[in-house]
Amino acid sequence: MESTKLELVVGAFVLAGIVCLGYLSIKLGKLEVIGGDLYEVAAQFNSASGLKSGATIEIAGVEVGRVRGITLKEDRAVVTLAVGNGVKLYTDTIASIKTRGIIGEKYLSLSPGGGGDPLKPGDIIRDTESGLDLEELVSQYVHGKVN
Repeated sequence: MESTKLELVVGAFVLAGIVCLGYLSIKLGKLEVIGGDLYEVAAQFNSASGLKSGATIEIAGVEVGRVRGITLKEDRAVVTLAVGNGVKLYTDTIASIKTRGIIGEKYLSLSPGGGGDPLKPGDIIRDTESGLDLEELVSQYVHGKVN
């Protein structure tokens, strides 16, 4: 009888530990188990070099969403953005690929504008600025092609 109680307590403790580990994995990994209050828009870039799925999307330094995916359409990179429903984007929004520090991770910065019509889910952001490619700049300098 005593060993059954002990096994039951140990089993409950292990189960609680597994639940806590799963919760922390989801929170620290910034994964979404349920869709959440997000809508998707897309942005087309000449180059999305260094930007990865899961990269943060920021407005004024505040995280408002994540990059869902990056695909190629003709000769341009199409980046799918998942943005919180509380964030209003307009047709004059500007999307820029930025880098944290000199060689840090890439993220997407949005300047939401406000003079156009609101973007609806599935719309495309037309005004974009590709990220600065440090390797390309060094290569141009080394080969004497800098103006």
